[in-house]
Amino acid sequence: MAKEPQISRFEASLPTEMLARVERAAAIQGRTLADFVVAAAPEAACRAIAEADLVRVAVAVADQQRIAEALVNAPACAPALEQAFRRRCELFDP
Repeated sequence: MAKEPQISRFEASLPTEMLARVERAAAIQGRTLADFVVAAAPEAACRAIAEADLVRVAVAVADQQRIAEALVNAPACAPALEQAFRRRCELFDP
């Protein structure tokens, strides 16, 4: 027989505008406010943890020095990349 998961409750206060935005998003997905928040929270938590773990990977001093060296002594851009950047500037930054 499977053990029932423990359930905990929490309460949050939101600025009125933020609550309206979350309620709108829930309505768009056809969910209740609680269901929307419960469904969104695990994904947001995983993303925050993953981002924190990525930052920690480069914390070692040797890694920081390698990253700085790569930025300071970056190889020259390929001519095709420079051409693409110029074209982008012409199209989007007239």
